[in-house]
Amino acid sequence: MLRWTITFLVIALIAAVLGFGGIAGAATGIAKIIFFIFLVLLVISLVSSALRGKSPR
Repeated sequence: MLRWTITFLVIALIAAVLGFGGIAGAATGIAKIIFFIFLVLLVISLVSSALRGKSPR
């Protein structure tokens, strides 16, 4: 999922450099949403593994 965030961020940067404001804004918004979903899933994963007693790798 982090790979998708980086992909949309790169698309947003390229679109911003080329002057496509609408596409850059949309790609940036999608990248932000996917990044926050990734963070939430990471925290859930860490908490669930801590409650099971397993150490993170």
